[in-house]
Formats: sequence, structure tokens, C-alpha cells
Amino acid sequence: MTINFRLLCLLVLPFVAFSCSKEDDSEEEGPNVNANEASGEYIGSNTSDVEWVQQRLEFPKVMDGDNYQVLVHTTADAWRVNYCVEWDKEKKSQRWSCYQLNSALLKKNTSRYSSNDNQYPFDPELNRQFYPSEDLYYGSGFDHGHICPSADRLYSSTANLQTFYLTNMQPQYKNFNGSNNSATVNDRSPWYRLEGQVRSWANATTTEMLYVVKGGTIDDDKIIKVIDKELRVPKYFFVALLLKNAQGYKAVGFWMEHLSNYAEKLPLSAYAVNIRRLEQLTGIDFFCNLPDNVEEHVETLPVENVKRAWGL
Repeated sequence: MTINFRLLCLLVLPFVAFSCSKEDDSEEEGPNVNANEASGEYIGSNTSDVEWVQQRLEFPKVMDGDNYQVLVHTTADAWRVNYCVEWDKEKKSQRWSCYQLNSALLKKNTSRYSSNDNQYPFDPELNRQFYPSEDLYYGSGFDHGHICPSADRLYSSTANLQTFYLTNMQPQYKNFNGSNNSATVNDRSPWYRLEGQVRSWANATTTEMLYVVKGGTIDDDKIIKVIDKELRVPKYFFVALLLKNAQGYKAVGFWMEHLSNYAEKLPLSAYAVNIRRLEQLTGIDFFCNLPDNVEEHVETLPVENVKRAWGL
């Protein structure tokens, strides 16, 4: 089930959801002038446990205007929200995918989705006029690059299948995507290594929830090319992470140039930035649903402090 920009809110189990609702409102609570608005209908009958989707902590500030549509992918199981996408209908590209991740969500209850007939389904809730006329990845020299990875969503077959929607894809060089199986894990791209590191952080026993935002740049000055005048190839890819544990919150950003090969292997710390810098680079307001005082603190720490906090 997918929900458009007239966002639905939902029933979320208390031990799973760490949003900007009562679970997050502690001694850190304060004003929040730039949060996403809560609007729309809700799923479920217990309104005291309802969580407005666009106010989940992983959500960046959503763009105003008719050119943008937010897709919320949900499943019928207990987790309900799978991942969310902001889609630019004019550019026919996603700006980001966002989702939550922890050890429970990383449980492997199914295998990776595969189909001989339709490996990359079209998103059933996006009007076809807002997507390239066909799947232009084939023959382009670029992989279907998952933004919310299949490996992050193996807790149910439906959740995994949804990660293969074309709206969750960005064109990626094979080596950048990490699908070059001839390379050892440690020699693969920083993007591939970062995806594994994100799962490691999420799976830590001390992690209550990891909030993830990922995407590729689609503005005219930050693309490599446009395939058949429709499919934009990002020049950069980014990741924004917010982690909640017993001590509170910490955040880190990553900014990587989209290259076909990496002649020099650099540690992930070489790509790390603080969130405020990532906002300057992307034009996206991350973690806007945090109380303002918490947001300001976690987003503006000097990058060397951020690296130490994340063990980079």
C-alpha cells in the first residue's frame, strides 16, 4: 500500500517508533518552528497511538508545491511504514528515500526479491506521466541503484519487493553501486562499504533507532548527464543519519562523488560531514522534526567531533 502527499498517519507499536511524538518528547523537548505539518487521515482506530507520517524523525522538510509528491510505502505487518520517497514530478526523479532501521527491522525473514518478468516494478501509486516513459536503465551503462537497500528490508517479502520500485532507484555506475562482485568487500566503493556500516550501526545493541535519509543530486548543476532527456544521473550521492540511544541523539552526513572507479581507497571518514554542511550541499533540511535545540546541537557539531562520536 502506498500513500501520496496527502499523507496518512498510522498506528505504530511503541517499542518500534521513536518519532517526534511522546517517545521522543523528554527533557530535550523544546520549540520546533520548522517541523513538517501534520495533516491528513490516519490508519488505525487508537488515536492516542497515532503517528503522523511526515512528522517521523527520518523525514526531511518536505518541499512545497505541485511539482513534489511524497510516497509512503507501507506493509500490512506490524511495522507498517516501510520507507518514504519525495518525488520531483518535473525532473521525474526522486530527491530522497527515508526510513527507520534497527536490529528488529534487520531480521532476515525472507530472501531478496527476484523476478524474471518484472525485476523493477513501476510504483503503482505514482502517475506514469511523472516517470520516464520507460525503464531507461537498461542499456544505459548504469545500474538500478537502490536508495533504500534491499538488504535493509528483509523482514518481510512485501517490504523487500517495495525496495525494487523504480521510484526507489537512482542510476549508479556498477563499481559505485558495488555490484562488481569481482572485488573484495574491502575494495569496493565507499557507497557499498557505507551501506554495510549503516547496518552495523543500526544493529548495535545500544541503538534504539537509526533514522536514515539517502539520495542522489538531481539539480541541473549537480548531474552527470540526462539519459534520453528523461533519466537524470546524479553527480553526487548523500546519506544523513540520526541515531537515538540511551544517551540521546547524534547525527552524521556523508557526501560522495559518483565515480565509475575509485583509484584510491579512502576510509569512510574522508566522506563524512556534519549535517549542517550536508544541508548546504544538498539544499535539503534534514531532521527538521527534532526540537529546535536538539536539531541545532546535533547538526552543527564540528566534523572532527562528529567523526569521533561515530567511531570514524
